[in-house]
Amino acid sequence: MSKDKADKDDAKGGKKGKGKGMVMMLGGALALMGAGGGGAFALMKAGVIGGHTEKVKEDNAPKLIKKGEKDPFAPKQEGAKEGEATAEVEGEGGSPYHTLYYSFADEFTSNLRNSAGLVQVSIAASTHRDGRVLLWLKKHELAIRSAILAVLADTPEEDVVNMEGKARLQHRIAAAINKVLTDTEGFGGIDNVYFKSFLVQ
Repeated sequence: MSKDKADKDDAKGGKKGKGKGMVMMLGGALALMGAGGGGAFALMKAGVIGGHTEKVKEDNAPKLIKKGEKDPFAPKQEGAKEGEATAEVEGEGGSPYHTLYYSFADEFTSNLRNSAGLVQVSIAASTHRDGRVLLWLKKHELAIRSAILAVLADTPEEDVVNMEGKARLQHRIAAAINKVLTDTEGFGGIDNVYFKSFLVQ
């Protein structure tokens, strides 16, 4: 074999060897990068590097309770003995959610805005949420009474003499109650307010 032919074969083999070596080096580098990236990702998820990750806040707000569902915060029924539950009977039509009512024990009496007139009302509130809303109404009744009296004192006389005005007043009272509950417990939950009695003098 001539020297020129051997040199050519070496050059070919050298090119082939270099090509294979380059592919192997590139494959090794990619494998190392993948392993390093995976390790870095795992460390980031564990909170070791990359700063802190915010935890997802659990939604602990009062839940809507459908008719027939058990309310874990249901108030004890009047006349029921300790540990004894009385079953509610709910119709199949109308709202798909059950309704709880809270009746304020005392009446509300206030002057009307820019008027010598007085209004005296007895109020109940309703919710489709679980019984925590009723517990909060009772717990914060003092602050809620104050908010309702402020709404009544800011009510013009025309809002207590017709149905449209009374409906506006109901919405304003419900909003005032929800604001107190939101400020104190982080969640409102009152769906509506009802007048049990309504007297204008």
